[in-house]
Amino acid sequence: MPRHEKINYVEFASLDLAASKRFFASAFGWSFEDYGPDYAAFSDEGLDGGFFRAEAAGRTERGSALVVLYSDALEATLSKVEAAGGEVVKPIFDFPGGRRFHFLEPGGNELAVWGEAAAKGDVP
Repeated sequence: MPRHEKINYVEFASLDLAASKRFFASAFGWSFEDYGPDYAAFSDEGLDGGFFRAEAAGRTERGSALVVLYSDALEATLSKVEAAGGEVVKPIFDFPGGRRFHFLEPGGNELAVWGEAAAKGDVP
């Protein structure tokens, strides 16, 4: 149930709607419901949302908000992102809350994935 005055839905612009759908289905197992040729919605992926066909996409260097996913297995998720056609633009790095990487999905949006800090003795 939606919560009063809390983030409820996110919409991403996509330079290539079909490629965005293929990427998120392949890398993360998301499914979509099409609403005409220019919009596809996803649900129950941590937050509901959708992709719309556009001539621009979100990048942090342009001031866009950064959507960050969580992973229990950061390196494995990075491999899935690459195998699905994502472009890693910031390899895994440490930050005060753990580790993360940034990637571009084929529709042009920059997202990130974070995970817990590696345990001592683990190979990052």
